[in-house]
Amino acid sequence: MPFIETRDGTRLFYKDWGSGSPVVFLHGWPLDADMWEYQMPAVTEAGFRTIAYDRRGFGRSDQPWSGYEYDTFADDLQAVLDQLDLHGVTLVGFSMGGGEIARYLSRHGSDRIAKAVLVSAVTPMMLKTPDHPDGVDAHVFEGMIDGLKADRPHFLANFAKTFFGAGVFSSPASTELMHWTCDLALRGSPKASVECVRAFGATDFRRDMAHFTIPTLIIHGDADQTAPIAVTGRASAAAIPDALFTEYEGAPHAIPFTHAAELTGDLIAFLRG
Repeated sequence: MPFIETRDGTRLFYKDWGSGSPVVFLHGWPLDADMWEYQMPAVTEAGFRTIAYDRRGFGRSDQPWSGYEYDTFADDLQAVLDQLDLHGVTLVGFSMGGGEIARYLSRHGSDRIAKAVLVSAVTPMMLKTPDHPDGVDAHVFEGMIDGLKADRPHFLANFAKTFFGAGVFSSPASTELMHWTCDLALRGSPKASVECVRAFGATDFRRDMAHFTIPTLIIHGDADQTAPIAVTGRASAAAIPDALFTEYEGAPHAIPFTHAAELTGDLIAFLRG
């Protein structure tokens, strides 16, 4: 399997398909690169080179004990771009992967980057604080951590229902699809699973948003219960004045799965445009 080694010696598994302008996909918590099942093949067939890697601690990548904060995640992304010698890149970040894009741009600049796409992203800030009163209460993230530590498989199975917007009598995703994403999540280390909740829950990206000086597409569901649109998608659109902002009516957090065809079409149109 192909790996890239980061500055601290962590090996990151990656996929690299096709040719053409490069598109780098950044997965969400607690999944891995396989979550792009419905986007990567179609984007590759549309004439682009697609790359996706497993974040440290997840999937087939190494599971170090440390490095689960956004400065390191941004440096890991830089290692991928450097070692594959990528230029004119479009970065596509889902959920916590959107934070990676924001921190990368503020930490490393946009010389290699042509465009950015934020899908159900956690930017610009999730946590409720005195100067961010509309955010998510800290006890929500603390409860996630407690659940992961007590019974990670059980917690992830329940989290999948919120992730996909599944109700008592209906669900936009099959039971098999939800089980598969839980299997992906359980590949991750327990340490990474917990520390990444702290990272995406508490990191303030508000200053990073000024570094989105490239064409940016923001896509978010207005029924997202994981990263509520008012404090994430709409706030990101307000922070990036020239961004293209699309709200998916009734869509939950799991847009790459529940609205796969719509997302893939919008993504390819943005890449070509």
